[in-house]
Amino acid sequence: MAPRPLLRAALFVALSLLLTLLLAFALPAAVSVLARCAGVPEEAGAAHCVALLYALFVVCVALPRIPRGSLPVEGKAVFITGCDSGFGHALAKHLHKLGFTVFAGCFLKDQAGEGAAVLENMHSDRLKVVQLDVCSDEQVSTAVEFIRANLENPEKGLWAVVNNAGVSMFGEVEFTTMDTYKQVSEANLWGTIRVTKAVLPLIRRAKGRVVNIASMYGRMGNALRSPYCISKYGVEAFSDCLRYEMKTWGVKVSIVEPGNFIVATGILTRDIVAATAEKLWKEAPPSVQEDYGKPHFEHYMALMRSYCNSGQRDVAPVLDDITDAIISKRPYTRYNPMEPYWWIRMQVMSHLPGAISDRLYF
Repeated sequence: MAPRPLLRAALFVALSLLLTLLLAFALPAAVSVLARCAGVPEEAGAAHCVALLYALFVVCVALPRIPRGSLPVEGKAVFITGCDSGFGHALAKHLHKLGFTVFAGCFLKDQAGEGAAVLENMHSDRLKVVQLDVCSDEQVSTAVEFIRANLENPEKGLWAVVNNAGVSMFGEVEFTTMDTYKQVSEANLWGTIRVTKAVLPLIRRAKGRVVNIASMYGRMGNALRSPYCISKYGVEAFSDCLRYEMKTWGVKVSIVEPGNFIVATGILTRDIVAATAEKLWKEAPPSVQEDYGKPHFEHYMALMRSYCNSGQRDVAPVLDDITDAIISKRPYTRYNPMEPYWWIRMQVMSHLPGAISDRLYF
Protein backbone atom coordinates (compact mmCIF):
# COMPACT_ATOMS: atom_id res chain seq x y z
CA MET A 1 0.00 0.00 0.00
CA ALA A 2 1.35 3.44 -0.92
CA PRO A 3 2.32 5.74 1.99
CA ARG A 4 -0.47 8.15 2.92
CA PRO A 5 1.51 11.33 2.01
CA LEU A 6 2.10 9.91 -1.49
CA LEU A 7 -1.57 8.93 -1.79
CA ARG A 8 -2.62 12.43 -0.75
CA ALA A 9 -0.23 13.94 -3.29
CA ALA A 10 -1.58 11.64 -6.02
CA LEU A 11 -5.18 12.64 -5.24
CA PHE A 12 -4.24 16.29 -5.26
CA VAL A 13 -2.44 15.95 -8.60
CA ALA A 14 -5.41 14.11 -10.14
CA LEU A 15 -7.92 16.72 -9.01
CA SER A 16 -5.63 19.56 -10.03
CA LEU A 17 -5.00 18.11 -13.48
CA LEU A 18 -8.76 17.86 -13.97
CA LEU A 19 -9.16 21.52 -13.04
CA THR A 20 -6.23 22.42 -15.27
CA LEU A 21 -7.89 20.71 -18.25
CA LEU A 22 -11.16 22.47 -17.52
CA LEU A 23 -9.35 25.79 -17.37
CA ALA A 24 -7.41 25.05 -20.54
CA PHE A 25 -10.43 24.13 -22.66
CA ALA A 26 -13.59 25.45 -21.01
CA LEU A 27 -12.26 28.84 -19.97
CA PRO A 28 -11.02 29.86 -23.44
CA ALA A 29 -14.39 28.90 -24.93
CA ALA A 30 -16.21 30.87 -22.26
CA VAL A 31 -13.96 33.88 -22.81
CA SER A 32 -14.59 33.64 -26.57
CA VAL A 33 -18.37 33.60 -26.08
CA LEU A 34 -18.22 36.57 -23.73
CA ALA A 35 -15.94 38.42 -26.12
CA ARG A 36 -18.34 37.87 -29.05
CA CYS A 37 -21.28 38.99 -26.94
CA ALA A 38 -19.40 42.11 -25.91
CA GLY A 39 -18.25 42.78 -29.46
CA VAL A 40 -14.55 42.86 -28.54
CA PRO A 41 -11.62 40.77 -29.88
CA GLU A 42 -11.31 37.32 -28.41
CA GLU A 43 -8.57 36.92 -25.83
CA ALA A 44 -8.24 33.15 -25.67
CA GLY A 45 -4.50 33.54 -25.27
CA ALA A 46 -5.03 35.13 -21.88
CA ALA A 47 -7.10 32.18 -20.75
CA HIS A 48 -4.34 29.79 -21.81
CA CYS A 49 -1.90 31.84 -19.78
CA VAL A 50 -4.14 31.45 -16.74
CA ALA A 51 -4.24 27.69 -17.27
CA LEU A 52 -0.46 27.53 -17.64
CA LEU A 53 0.11 29.50 -14.46
CA TYR A 54 -2.29 27.22 -12.61
CA ALA A 55 -0.48 24.14 -13.95
CA LEU A 56 2.83 25.52 -12.67
CA PHE A 57 1.19 26.13 -9.31
CA VAL A 58 0.02 22.52 -9.22
CA VAL A 59 3.51 21.24 -9.98
CA CYS A 60 5.00 23.33 -7.18
CA VAL A 61 2.41 22.46 -4.56
CA ALA A 62 1.64 18.82 -5.33
CA LEU A 63 5.19 17.53 -5.49
CA PRO A 64 6.39 15.59 -2.44
CA ARG A 65 8.24 17.66 0.14
CA ILE A 66 11.47 18.95 -1.35
CA PRO A 67 14.48 19.09 0.98
CA ARG A 68 14.96 22.69 2.09
CA GLY A 69 18.12 22.21 4.10
CA SER A 70 18.45 21.17 7.72
CA LEU A 71 20.03 23.00 10.62
CA PRO A 72 22.48 21.28 13.00
CA VAL A 73 20.92 19.83 16.13
CA GLU A 74 23.94 19.97 18.41
CA GLY A 75 23.63 22.47 21.24
CA LYS A 76 19.96 23.23 20.59
CA ALA A 77 17.28 22.97 23.29
CA VAL A 78 13.55 22.49 22.85
CA PHE A 79 10.70 23.04 25.33
CA ILE A 80 7.64 20.80 24.82
CA THR A 81 4.38 21.10 26.73
CA GLY A 82 1.94 18.24 27.36
CA CYS A 83 4.49 15.43 27.56
CA ASP A 84 2.50 13.13 29.86
CA SER A 85 1.14 11.20 26.87
CA GLY A 86 0.23 11.37 23.20
CA PHE A 87 2.14 13.55 20.75
CA GLY A 88 4.14 15.35 23.45
CA HIS A 89 5.43 12.20 25.12
CA ALA A 90 6.44 10.62 21.80
CA LEU A 91 7.99 13.90 20.59
CA ALA A 92 10.14 14.28 23.71
CA LYS A 93 11.67 10.85 23.08
CA HIS A 94 12.01 11.49 19.34
CA LEU A 95 13.78 14.84 19.64
CA HIS A 96 16.02 13.52 22.41
CA LYS A 97 17.04 10.66 20.12
CA LEU A 98 17.92 13.18 17.42
CA GLY A 99 20.32 14.93 19.80
CA PHE A 100 18.29 17.86 21.15
CA THR A 101 18.27 18.90 24.77
CA VAL A 102 14.62 18.46 25.71
CA PHE A 103 12.69 20.19 28.48
CA ALA A 104 9.51 18.11 28.82
CA GLY A 105 6.62 19.81 30.57
CA CYS A 106 4.37 17.28 32.32
CA PHE A 107 1.10 18.13 34.05
CA LEU A 108 1.34 15.12 36.39
CA LYS A 109 5.04 15.18 37.27
CA ASP A 110 4.42 16.16 40.90
CA GLN A 111 1.79 13.44 41.14
CA ALA A 112 4.18 10.72 39.96
CA GLY A 113 2.42 10.46 36.62
CA GLU A 114 3.35 7.49 34.47
CA GLY A 115 4.41 9.53 31.44
CA ALA A 116 6.69 11.79 33.48
CA ALA A 117 8.19 8.77 35.26
CA VAL A 118 9.01 7.07 31.95
CA LEU A 119 10.86 10.15 30.73
CA GLU A 120 12.70 10.62 34.03
CA ASN A 121 13.75 6.97 34.04
CA MET A 122 15.67 7.56 30.81
CA HIS A 123 18.31 9.18 33.09
CA SER A 124 19.65 11.50 30.43
CA ASP A 125 21.34 14.85 30.99
CA ARG A 126 19.65 16.03 27.78
CA LEU A 127 16.11 15.21 28.93
CA LYS A 128 14.76 17.21 31.84
CA VAL A 129 11.17 16.82 33.07
CA VAL A 130 9.49 19.87 34.58
CA GLN A 131 6.16 20.23 36.34
CA LEU A 132 3.85 22.26 34.10
CA ASP A 133 0.21 23.22 34.15
CA VAL A 134 -0.13 25.61 31.21
CA CYS A 135 -3.17 27.16 32.92
CA SER A 136 -1.01 28.34 35.85
CA ASP A 137 0.99 31.57 35.58
CA GLU A 138 3.10 30.46 38.53
CA GLN A 139 3.98 27.04 37.11
CA VAL A 140 4.78 28.47 33.67
CA SER A 141 7.05 31.09 35.23
CA THR A 142 8.80 28.49 37.39
CA ALA A 143 9.31 26.18 34.41
CA VAL A 144 10.82 28.98 32.30
CA GLU A 145 13.19 29.94 35.11
CA PHE A 146 14.27 26.30 35.36
CA ILE A 147 14.88 26.21 31.61
CA ARG A 148 16.89 29.43 31.67
CA ALA A 149 19.03 28.12 34.56
CA ASN A 150 19.69 24.81 32.79
CA LEU A 151 20.45 25.99 29.29
CA GLU A 152 23.97 25.18 28.17
CA ASN A 153 24.39 28.82 27.13
CA PRO A 154 21.49 31.09 28.20
CA GLU A 155 22.87 33.91 26.03
CA LYS A 156 22.14 31.79 22.94
CA GLY A 157 18.56 31.35 24.09
CA LEU A 158 16.09 28.52 23.60
CA TRP A 159 15.86 27.16 20.07
CA ALA A 160 12.22 26.05 20.00
CA VAL A 161 9.00 25.75 21.94
CA VAL A 162 6.33 23.24 20.93
CA ASN A 163 2.94 24.17 22.37
CA ASN A 164 1.32 20.75 22.43
CA ALA A 165 -0.58 20.65 25.74
CA GLY A 166 -4.32 20.61 25.35
CA VAL A 167 -7.61 18.98 26.22
CA SER A 168 -10.60 17.86 24.20
CA MET A 169 -14.32 17.99 24.88
CA PHE A 170 -17.49 17.23 22.93
CA GLY A 171 -21.17 17.95 23.23
CA GLU A 172 -23.90 19.94 21.52
CA VAL A 173 -23.94 23.65 22.32
CA GLU A 174 -27.04 23.55 24.54
CA PHE A 175 -25.56 20.68 26.55
CA THR A 176 -22.19 22.40 27.03
CA THR A 177 -21.76 24.66 30.05
CA MET A 178 -19.93 27.97 29.97
CA ASP A 179 -17.42 26.50 32.45
CA THR A 180 -16.57 23.80 29.89
CA TYR A 181 -16.00 26.37 27.16
CA LYS A 182 -13.72 28.32 29.50
CA GLN A 183 -11.77 25.25 30.67
CA VAL A 184 -11.05 24.03 27.14
CA SER A 185 -9.95 27.46 25.91
CA GLU A 186 -7.91 28.05 29.08
CA ALA A 187 -5.76 25.01 28.28
CA ASN A 188 -5.71 24.99 24.48
CA LEU A 189 -5.65 28.70 23.65
CA TRP A 190 -4.67 30.74 26.69
CA GLY A 191 -2.16 28.06 27.71
CA THR A 192 -0.49 28.34 24.30
CA ILE A 193 -0.38 32.13 24.57
CA ARG A 194 0.81 32.05 28.19
CA VAL A 195 3.72 29.70 27.48
CA THR A 196 4.69 31.48 24.26
CA LYS A 197 4.83 34.89 25.91
CA ALA A 198 6.93 33.48 28.77
CA VAL A 199 9.61 31.91 26.53
CA LEU A 200 9.56 34.39 23.65
CA PRO A 201 12.55 36.42 24.91
CA LEU A 202 14.64 33.23 24.91
CA ILE A 203 13.32 32.21 21.48
CA ARG A 204 14.08 35.65 20.02
CA ARG A 205 17.61 35.48 21.39
CA ALA A 206 18.16 32.23 19.49
CA LYS A 207 16.27 33.38 16.37
CA GLY A 208 14.48 30.10 16.87
CA ARG A 209 11.11 28.47 16.33
CA VAL A 210 7.60 28.53 17.74
CA VAL A 211 5.57 25.46 16.80
CA ASN A 212 1.91 25.46 17.81
CA ILE A 213 -0.17 22.30 17.63
CA ALA A 214 -3.60 23.24 16.35
CA SER A 215 -5.89 20.77 14.58
CA MET A 216 -7.84 20.23 11.40
CA TYR A 217 -10.66 21.54 13.61
CA GLY A 218 -8.81 24.81 13.76
CA ARG A 219 -9.66 25.23 10.08
CA MET A 220 -13.19 23.80 9.95
CA GLY A 221 -16.01 23.33 12.41
CA ASN A 222 -17.96 20.19 13.23
CA ALA A 223 -21.08 19.25 15.14
CA LEU A 224 -20.51 18.35 18.82
CA ARG A 225 -17.03 19.91 18.83
CA SER A 226 -17.63 23.63 19.41
CA PRO A 227 -15.49 24.01 22.60
CA TYR A 228 -12.51 22.35 20.92
CA CYS A 229 -12.96 24.10 17.55
CA ILE A 230 -13.21 27.53 19.16
CA SER A 231 -9.96 27.03 21.05
CA LYS A 232 -8.07 25.72 18.02
CA TYR A 233 -9.37 28.47 15.72
CA GLY A 234 -7.88 30.83 18.30
CA VAL A 235 -4.52 29.05 18.16
CA GLU A 236 -4.50 29.50 14.38
CA ALA A 237 -5.21 33.24 14.65
CA PHE A 238 -2.64 33.76 17.41
CA SER A 239 0.00 31.89 15.41
CA ASP A 240 -0.64 33.94 12.27
CA CYS A 241 -0.38 37.24 14.14
CA LEU A 242 2.77 36.10 15.95
CA ARG A 243 4.36 35.00 12.67
CA TYR A 244 3.92 38.47 11.18
CA GLU A 245 5.51 40.09 14.24
CA MET A 246 8.39 37.65 14.60
CA LYS A 247 9.56 37.97 10.99
CA THR A 248 11.56 41.04 11.99
CA TRP A 249 13.37 39.01 14.66
CA GLY A 250 14.18 36.03 12.44
CA VAL A 251 11.87 33.72 14.42
CA LYS A 252 9.84 31.20 12.41
CA VAL A 253 6.31 30.34 13.57
CA SER A 254 4.65 27.16 12.29
CA ILE A 255 1.27 25.54 12.87
CA VAL A 256 0.78 21.77 12.84
CA GLU A 257 -2.80 20.68 12.13
CA PRO A 258 -3.15 16.95 12.91
CA GLY A 259 -6.13 15.03 11.58
CA ASN A 260 -7.77 12.10 13.36
CA PHE A 261 -5.27 10.40 15.70
CA ILE A 262 -7.78 9.29 18.34
CA VAL A 263 -6.51 5.70 18.49
CA ALA A 264 -2.85 6.69 18.50
CA THR A 265 -3.19 9.23 21.31
CA GLY A 266 -6.00 7.68 23.36
CA ILE A 267 -7.52 11.15 23.71
CA LEU A 268 -11.01 9.63 23.43
CA THR A 269 -12.02 6.29 24.97
CA ARG A 270 -15.34 4.63 25.72
CA ASP A 271 -14.86 5.37 29.42
CA ILE A 272 -14.28 9.05 28.65
CA VAL A 273 -17.37 9.15 26.43
CA ALA A 274 -19.48 7.49 29.13
CA ALA A 275 -18.30 9.86 31.86
CA THR A 276 -18.73 12.92 29.64
CA ALA A 277 -22.20 11.81 28.51
CA GLU A 278 -23.34 11.43 32.10
CA LYS A 279 -22.00 14.89 32.95
CA LEU A 280 -23.57 16.53 29.88
CA TRP A 281 -27.02 15.11 30.56
CA LYS A 282 -26.88 15.81 34.27
CA GLU A 283 -25.84 19.46 33.81
CA ALA A 284 -28.30 20.23 30.99
CA PRO A 285 -31.28 22.41 31.96
CA PRO A 286 -34.55 20.48 32.29
CA SER A 287 -36.02 22.33 29.31
CA VAL A 288 -33.11 21.22 27.11
CA GLN A 289 -33.48 17.63 28.28
CA GLU A 290 -37.18 17.74 27.45
CA ASP A 291 -36.82 19.40 24.04
CA TYR A 292 -34.00 17.20 22.76
CA GLY A 293 -35.10 13.98 24.44
CA LYS A 294 -32.96 11.08 25.68
CA PRO A 295 -33.09 9.13 22.35
CA HIS A 296 -31.60 12.09 20.47
CA PHE A 297 -28.91 12.51 23.12
CA GLU A 298 -28.04 8.80 23.18
CA HIS A 299 -27.80 8.75 19.38
CA TYR A 300 -25.04 11.35 19.42
CA MET A 301 -23.25 9.73 22.34
CA ALA A 302 -23.25 6.45 20.37
CA LEU A 303 -21.76 8.39 17.47
CA MET A 304 -18.96 9.62 19.74
CA ARG A 305 -18.33 6.07 20.98
CA SER A 306 -17.93 4.93 17.38
CA TYR A 307 -15.05 7.40 16.99
CA CYS A 308 -13.02 5.79 19.78
CA ASN A 309 -11.42 3.24 17.46
CA SER A 310 -11.00 5.57 14.50
CA GLY A 311 -8.07 7.44 13.06
CA GLN A 312 -4.43 6.80 12.34
CA ARG A 313 -2.58 4.45 14.65
CA ASP A 314 0.91 5.84 14.15
CA VAL A 315 1.92 9.32 15.31
CA ALA A 316 5.00 9.34 13.07
CA PRO A 317 3.47 11.78 10.51
CA VAL A 318 2.91 14.34 13.26
CA LEU A 319 6.39 13.86 14.72
CA ASP A 320 7.97 14.21 11.28
CA ASP A 321 6.14 17.47 10.60
CA ILE A 322 7.00 18.97 13.99
CA THR A 323 10.63 17.95 13.48
CA ASP A 324 10.67 19.60 10.06
CA ALA A 325 9.25 22.79 11.54
CA ILE A 326 12.06 22.79 14.11
CA ILE A 327 15.11 21.93 12.00
CA SER A 328 14.30 22.95 8.42
CA LYS A 329 16.00 26.11 7.19
CA ARG A 330 12.73 27.10 5.54
CA PRO A 331 9.86 25.57 7.54
CA TYR A 332 6.32 25.64 6.24
CA THR A 333 3.71 27.93 7.73
CA ARG A 334 1.23 25.05 8.08
CA TYR A 335 1.63 21.29 8.22
CA ASN A 336 -1.29 18.91 7.63
CA PRO A 337 -0.55 15.40 8.92
CA MET A 338 -3.86 13.74 8.18
CA GLU A 339 -5.52 11.08 6.05
CA PRO A 340 -6.53 12.02 2.46
CA TYR A 341 -10.25 12.09 3.31
CA TRP A 342 -9.78 14.68 6.04
CA TRP A 343 -7.33 16.73 3.97
CA ILE A 344 -9.81 16.94 1.07
CA ARG A 345 -12.66 17.74 3.45
CA MET A 346 -10.63 20.54 5.03
CA GLN A 347 -9.89 22.05 1.61
CA VAL A 348 -13.54 21.83 0.58
CA MET A 349 -14.79 23.41 3.80
CA SER A 350 -12.09 26.07 3.77
CA HIS A 351 -12.36 27.17 0.16
CA LEU A 352 -15.79 26.36 -1.27
CA PRO A 353 -19.00 28.28 -0.45
CA GLY A 354 -20.66 27.16 2.76
CA ALA A 355 -23.78 26.11 0.90
CA ILE A 356 -21.75 23.47 -0.98
CA SER A 357 -19.69 22.14 1.95
CA ASP A 358 -22.73 22.05 4.24
CA ARG A 359 -24.62 19.94 1.72
CA LEU A 360 -21.69 17.57 1.32
CA TYR A 361 -20.92 16.96 4.99
CA PHE A 362 -23.94 17.88 7.12
